[in-house]
This record gives sequence, structure tokens and C-alpha cells, in this order.
Amino acid sequence: MPNVIPAPILDALQLAHASWRPHLEAGLQAMMAADPAYLPALAGDDYLPNGGRLFAAFSLPLDRVRYVLVGEGPYPRPESATGVCFMDGAVGELWSDTGLSKPVNRATSLRNFMKMLLVADGQLNIDDTGGAALAPIARAAREGAAIRTLAELQDKLIGQGFLLLNASLVFRKHVAPVVDARAWLPFQRAVFAALGECADKPIVVLWGKIAEQLKKVPEAEGFPQIHAEHPYNLSFIGHEGMHRLFGPMQLLHP
Repeated sequence: MPNVIPAPILDALQLAHASWRPHLEAGLQAMMAADPAYLPALAGDDYLPNGGRLFAAFSLPLDRVRYVLVGEGPYPRPESATGVCFMDGAVGELWSDTGLSKPVNRATSLRNFMKMLLVADGQLNIDDTGGAALAPIARAAREGAAIRTLAELQDKLIGQGFLLLNASLVFRKHVAPVVDARAWLPFQRAVFAALGECADKPIVVLWGKIAEQLKKVPEAEGFPQIHAEHPYNLSFIGHEGMHRLFGPMQLLHP
């Protein structure tokens, strides 16, 4: 008799697009087979994202995925963890009168991602990405030269076909992220098995060492892959592979 997936975990599948649900349930069954105690323990634990948003990243229909962006795990704050890789729910406006908004500057990875996009777009010089250089860009953005909110940036990414996934779908303050990420590997195998059935395999973008463990997933071996350090590293701003990938998308343009 198969192990029963806890109801709160199954209920969270409601936020996933219908095309994903059988594949995600298969992934959860694989997790139960690998470690029958993990999901029941998780269901009774305090984890992020809360509010049933565990599978919120899977809102894009399976056949529309063109890129899989894999981060490490959810933000460690309830207001920030949305279930969508890299999208900080505490951030609204992207810009201030003098540069990037305070919430963006507090979110180190998002700040560096924004600067990388501006460098890729030719608006910012890699040798000068400070406040003085950002001020005129921000003023122009607030006058309509760029998108204004993080929600718009998320919409632009999804419009390009991004599945915004984390290596670990949960954050728990008492569990090392790499431990949770390892437990979610059977689930990730099911995700990539589903993507492998698509006519065109998506490009996989891996950010950081925890995400790079997905290189070991057999189902992901045939996918085109791009690796970069995690965006919380300053060096990410100048990553030429990220410039080549994101530059043509013009994500900050309205």
C-alpha cells in the first residue's frame, strides 16, 4: 500500500496549474517512497512559504515553460516567501527618487539582479553601479521609462516562459537548507521528467551551490544549462552569461 501524502501538502497543489498537478503528485509520492517520514513531519512543522503557497511557482502551464530558473530556497521571512523563486513578497516599488527602493536594497540578491539587468541593458557601467550612477536611471524609470514594481518584473519573467523554482521548496529555521533541498530531489526529478516530455527542452539556469546539486539529477542531464554564482554575490552583477541570457529580454522595459 502506498504511503499517504499528508492532506495539507496535497491541498497546496491547488495553486499549481492543472497541467502540472499529476506530475507534482508523482514527485510527492517519490518523496514518500524515499523517506516516508519527511512529508508528514513537514506538514506538522513551521515552514515557509505559508498560506498554501508551497507550489505557487507552478502557475505557468507545463507546455509554456521555456526556462527553469533554480534558486536555493524560500526567503526566511513570512512576508517575503511567496513560493516563487527570487520574488520577495515584501518588495513593491523597485525605484526611489535616488536609486533602487529601500526594500530592493535590503534584498541583496534582488538588488544585484536589478543591477545586472541594467548593466546588460547598457544603462549602467559595471565599474560604477553605486547610488550616484543609479539616480538618473531611477528618475527616468519613475517617469515611465521602466517597469515600476516587482509584480511587473515577475509577470515579465513568466511571460518569457520562466518556471521560477527553488531547489528546496521550503525554509525551516531549524533545518539547514541543503538538508531540505536533498529531501526534495525526488520531487525535482519528477519535475524534470515532465519537462523532458515537452517538444523543446527548456534552458535550466542554476544559481548557487545548492541549486547546482540538480546537475546530478539524471532527468535534467539532457537540458541546456547555464550556471552562475548566487545573486547575493556582487560578482553576479558582471556575469557575462547572465548578460547574454537576460539582456535581450529587456525585462525592465515597460
